[in-house]
Amino acid sequence: MQFPAMPSPEKIVFGYDPDEFEKFVEEWVPTLDNLYVRVERQGGAGDHGIDVAAFLTRQGLEGPWHNYQCKRYKGTLAWSTAAGEIRKMFVGVVTGEFIVPEQYTFVAPSIGPSLRQALLRPERTRREFVESLRETTDKIITDLDPQLRREVEELAASTSFEMFETVNMKKMLEQHKTTDFWVKRFPPETPPRPAVMEPPEEPEPREARYVQRLLQVYAERWPTDASTPDQIAQHPKAGSHLRHQREAFFSAESLRRFGEEAYPAGHFEAIVKDIYDAVVDVARDDHPTGWKRLHAVTSQAISAGLTQTIFAQHVRTLDRTGVCHHLANENKLTWCEGEGI
Repeated sequence: MQFPAMPSPEKIVFGYDPDEFEKFVEEWVPTLDNLYVRVERQGGAGDHGIDVAAFLTRQGLEGPWHNYQCKRYKGTLAWSTAAGEIRKMFVGVVTGEFIVPEQYTFVAPSIGPSLRQALLRPERTRREFVESLRETTDKIITDLDPQLRREVEELAASTSFEMFETVNMKKMLEQHKTTDFWVKRFPPETPPRPAVMEPPEEPEPREARYVQRLLQVYAERWPTDASTPDQIAQHPKAGSHLRHQREAFFSAESLRRFGEEAYPAGHFEAIVKDIYDAVVDVARDDHPTGWKRLHAVTSQAISAGLTQTIFAQHVRTLDRTGVCHHLANENKLTWCEGEGI
């Protein structure tokens, strides 16, 4: 079977909505400077132009800090949009919300040429920005009283525009790759799971314990006509049930081997633990027969929630039943009264 290729990390990021893009940036920022004492998302109504703030001291916005302005648009980020955010930042400073950040980084999947060119000429861009403040119709400026408006102009005129920069998305992704969030956001491609192993005609020695426990279930339920292996093989219900349970055991065994070959150690064991934790209390509960206990446990296993990992996507319904028999094989589950677990 041919599987579609996984989209690249770049394409995944381009598909983020603004909120998810801010979360992505918040995960990435700590990789830039191990001197940051805290990194926080500030985005939302009344954020005064701060999306993600990185603090160099515990003074927060009253001490040295860096601003990461996140812009997730369908198109590229242009200077006209960036200038509006810069105006918002200067207003926040003169109204006492925070001090001027030491660094202001525009983060966007695609940076437009007008913004790149503006930041390559910081002195000229500052002069043009200050001139534009006197003519702007931006409400964040026009709503200020004359005194505050003059303060904004003076602050802009005295601020080095070298503080403004952009970030390259490829470099950003390389840095994000060093975080624990990378695998969750961009799970690696894995080979498709191979075909499930078929059980041999006769049970193998490694099956002895869980098969014996199933034989006890059949003997308890049908004591006169399903109490021996030969009778079970001919029994209309017990025989087909045993075949299906063995298929489940080998389905789980196939999953175990696939996990060992294609994934780091421990993935299959994590699935087994999730299922055991979900069913053990059901197994210990009172049940009138072993048949009832077996079906209660396997039903619980089928509906149990699994920890979402890159391996969990391969788990099938039959595997879950099979894991119960793996647990029975390890003396962690029993079906009939008197055996104990």
